[in-house]
Amino acid sequence: MEVLKVNGAEKQFPPGELPATVADLLEQLGVNAATVVAEVDGEIIQREKFAQTKLCNGRTVELVRLMGGG
Repeated sequence: MEVLKVNGAEKQFPPGELPATVADLLEQLGVNAATVVAEVDGEIIQREKFAQTKLCNGRTVELVRLMGGG
């Protein structure tokens, strides 16, 4: 199994099914990229770089949802 740590929880993927990029992970999770800030291994990723930011086994990803309010 391949593993990503997403928001503090280990998420396991069968071999070969690990999302290749942050954009792929968001798609798998059903998360709209416009509504989150992503951090990979402690580095904030600019939204326009989600599709270029590669993920590999063992990486830590933090996703913070943006919420409107007043």
